[in-house]
Amino acid sequence: MSTEKNSSRGRQQGSNRSSGFKRNTKPQRGSFDNKKPGAIKKRPSKFETSPPSKIEKRDVGGIRLNKYISNSGVCSRREADVLIGAGSAMVNGKVITEMGYKVQLTDEVRFDGSLISPETKRYVLLNKPKNYITTMDDERGRKTVMELVHMATKERIYPVGRLDRNTTGLLLFTNDGELAKKLTHPKHNVRKLYHASLDRKFGLSDMQKLMSGEFMVEGKKVFIDDVAFVEGESKTEVGIEIHSGRNRIVRKIFDTLGYKVVKLDRVIFAGMTKKNIQRGHWRHLTEQELNNLKML
Repeated sequence: MSTEKNSSRGRQQGSNRSSGFKRNTKPQRGSFDNKKPGAIKKRPSKFETSPPSKIEKRDVGGIRLNKYISNSGVCSRREADVLIGAGSAMVNGKVITEMGYKVQLTDEVRFDGSLISPETKRYVLLNKPKNYITTMDDERGRKTVMELVHMATKERIYPVGRLDRNTTGLLLFTNDGELAKKLTHPKHNVRKLYHASLDRKFGLSDMQKLMSGEFMVEGKKVFIDDVAFVEGESKTEVGIEIHSGRNRIVRKIFDTLGYKVVKLDRVIFAGMTKKNIQRGHWRHLTEQELNNLKML
């Protein structure tokens, strides 16, 4: 009697990330396991239970309703499933709550009463200048980042996260709701690197406080991934890497220590840099950059 056992394992090891400052962050490790293929079970054909004339046409084509909604830029597929179950989706005037329901491109699909359609996914990277606020529009008439990217694509795109009015640097725009949610959730540890110019020299004791792992801002713990002086600059120039998405968090970190941030620039976001993007200008992501984002 003999037993055959097949298994396969693979391991990937990340390489050191260069922060652009003196300190390099630790390598990240990832691993994967190939699943053992299971036995193939024969599924009964629909023709065994239903004559061909009664098979729904949408069963052999179309796109799942949750994917259709996600592609329209409304929300992620998972969120769409919840909203479909709540009766928020209509196809050709009929409320659909069925999971896995398929939509034809010729169907009229409405979400919360508004007509939607699947869009081509767009990804635009802006080097934001000062005095622009990160919002779709402003009732006070202030300049918004949307004015800078309005010619980038005909699809309606949205900023991923925020940069405050006086903060410059990288800001991503997309109509891919699923990716946007992924990039803004702290659990994915999306790398954000800032160059902060302070009103006075940054003390070594204060740097040690930030590196301690116990730093608090407004009563809440802040996780700081790395901090270092900017190489070749004075002690007033500090690089700080975080993955928190809290509003104005970098300014608040230094303010807690008694420093004023004179200038703040986001130089890296999710592995993307400002290389070849002048201030106030934008570009579309490359295929490689997009693939890297989807692997986060």
